[in-house]
Amino acid sequence: MTSPRILVAGIGNVFMGDDGFGVEVVRKRAERPLPDGVTLMDAGIRGIDLTYALLDGYDAAVLVDATPRGRAPGTLYVLEPTVASALEASLFDAHDMNPVRVLAAAKALGATPPVVRVLGCEPARLGTLDEPLFELSAEVTSAVEPALELLDELLDELRRPAKATTTEHAHA
Repeated sequence: MTSPRILVAGIGNVFMGDDGFGVEVVRKRAERPLPDGVTLMDAGIRGIDLTYALLDGYDAAVLVDATPRGRAPGTLYVLEPTVASALEASLFDAHDMNPVRVLAAAKALGATPPVVRVLGCEPARLGTLDEPLFELSAEVTSAVEPALELLDELLDELRRPAKATTTEHAHA
């Protein structure tokens, strides 16, 4: 049995503070051996590159990104994104790295992996073009190691064979 092909993509701009969370997690994960079938990608802010990678026949994808959701900075999330309409995909910008728009663009071009998860972290501070920040906040830096553990748990889950739809019980 072959291992499922899983893409892990780090998303974010390393010059915008906590927005670089996804890139940092992928960089750190690359320092250890990967399970069979897993590909790491530093997608950065290159939405079009990630879109084309998603078209490459992966069985699953994990997008690692800063995800502001109103919780305490450093809070980790695992989300199952919904793919936006094809109309929203037409608003796609090659430099846009909104994961929902990237998924919508991939769908509009023909395919997305059947399973997509977003491993997100609540940012504490994000830079701007006028005021870039060149490092992660203390809260988000502290979340990188737990995120790596959560990523490995996700990869283990995604690599397990799908459970059969019927269950047989043996009786002694």
